[in-house]
Amino acid sequence: MTNQKHTTVVNSNRDRLSYVWLALGILFFAFGTLRWTIPLAAWLYPVFLLRFVRTQPLWRGNLLVLLALVLVWEVELPGVVPSVTVLLYVPIVFGFGVIATLPYLIDRLLAPRLQGLLATLVFPSAMTTIWYLSGLLNPYGTFGNPAYTQYGNLPLMQLVSVTGVWGIILVMSWLAGLFNWAWERGFAWPRVRGGAALYASLLALVLLGGGARLALFPAQGSTVRVAGISPSHALVDAADKQVFQHWNALFSGTGTQAERERARQAVAQAYAPINDELLALSLQQARAGAKIILWPECSGGVYLLEEDEAALLARASSLAKTTGTYLDLGLCEVLQHPVQSSFTLNKSILLDPKGLVVWRYEKTHPVPGDPEPPGDGQVPTVQTPYGRLSTVICFDADHPGTIRQAGQVNVDILLVPSHDWREIDPLHTQMATFRAIENGSPLCARRAMGSL
Repeated sequence: MTNQKHTTVVNSNRDRLSYVWLALGILFFAFGTLRWTIPLAAWLYPVFLLRFVRTQPLWRGNLLVLLALVLVWEVELPGVVPSVTVLLYVPIVFGFGVIATLPYLIDRLLAPRLQGLLATLVFPSAMTTIWYLSGLLNPYGTFGNPAYTQYGNLPLMQLVSVTGVWGIILVMSWLAGLFNWAWERGFAWPRVRGGAALYASLLALVLLGGGARLALFPAQGSTVRVAGISPSHALVDAADKQVFQHWNALFSGTGTQAERERARQAVAQAYAPINDELLALSLQQARAGAKIILWPECSGGVYLLEEDEAALLARASSLAKTTGTYLDLGLCEVLQHPVQSSFTLNKSILLDPKGLVVWRYEKTHPVPGDPEPPGDGQVPTVQTPYGRLSTVICFDADHPGTIRQAGQVNVDILLVPSHDWREIDPLHTQMATFRAIENGSPLCARRAMGSL
């Protein structure tokens, strides 16, 4: 009897269709990442890209995959990534390409050295580890994470309550490792049925467990009406045109006191109708029964001068006290004196039903390129008759470690004032949904839409 040890085979001469698999991988990648997302495509593109890399010489295969993924993102990322200079945009796209390619390189180096099913775990382990490290170290957080392509698959999404998004990545990418393992064995059923049965059992456990959680353990507890409001686009666009000429004097800090005062008066006059509308909408929602009212980040694209904050807070405080509501204001302020060399702050201010300030939270993770400095990273919470409230701002929700602070104290409602742009809609809101499932807290995201 001959004892054969099956190892992962890497031989560029054994698959004449190698470049066909590359083409299919690129096609599925284009529809399985940031835009035009087809969830199934995100499961399929690693299968074909991994097949291509394993049937090519080490560096040629991986460099071609890197080039292909960078070219796809060159098409998909404009508009999704906020406006940056060409000098910054090129390394950003290349960086995302490197992150996506590294798991294939690691698999190509390590999988041939292992035997049997153990070799199938190299790729999913590498994929999960690389994206985990990216979430910790990348200034863009978990943006681009493959798990987000599965938004809407509710049974699968329940897995993040146990493992975070990393569990979804592992399950998705293990399919590629096992499929290629079977491919290299000619899909001979007696030789691959053990691996197929193992993966099918795992996937069934995840989906059935998630489905059971949804069916058998529905959310329970009392409810409260929460209202998110935004100003009209027409008002914001008209005001921005009026104050555009004054931004340099305000943001650079080089203007004289007289120039700043003229700019302040122009900004206050231009944005007054927007603040009036937000307060009127808040009153309308309070009368309709809302107990928590959320303004969007930057009040929907409005800057407030630091010296005008007190007047706006006085009006908002009076409204909160009169209506007995919690009112969360998303404010972007232009400072009189710089903080960390910046003249802007991005904050959330919560007023309680007595009209008192409960928290002043500054955005922890500004989008790279935005002018404001980061806050101290401490996520605020407050106990209310409607449960424990907490807040972060927009891009903060791309960073699971920051949101975990809210989960650790069992927050009941997470408020996320946001100001997104059309090219990132609805991806960014869908990403925030994963944070809510991870931490077991309902999410209220007030998103104002703008343009880059």
